[in-house]
Amino acid sequence: MTPEDKYALREFLRGFGVFASASAVFIVIILVLAYFSSGGEPLESSFEVVDKYKECDIVRYAPHQVAEYKYFLYCENNK
Repeated sequence: MTPEDKYALREFLRGFGVFASASAVFIVIILVLAYFSSGGEPLESSFEVVDKYKECDIVRYAPHQVAEYKYFLYCENNK
C-alpha cells in the first residue's frame, strides 16, 4: 500500500467517523425531544358529558388532546 493510499484511507475513515458521530448525536437529540414533548407519559383521550337529550347524555370525545371532537349519545337505560 502506497503512502497516498494510506492517506486516502485515513481521510475516508475520518470522514466516515465524523458522519457517524453526527448522525448518532442527531438521533439522540430527536429521541430526547420526542420524550419531552409527550411529557413522559402517554396522552389520554377525554370523555365529557356536555348536555342532555331526553334521558340520554350527550358525550363529547376528544382523541389524544387534539382540537377534533366527536359527539355521541349515551343512554344508560336502553329501552
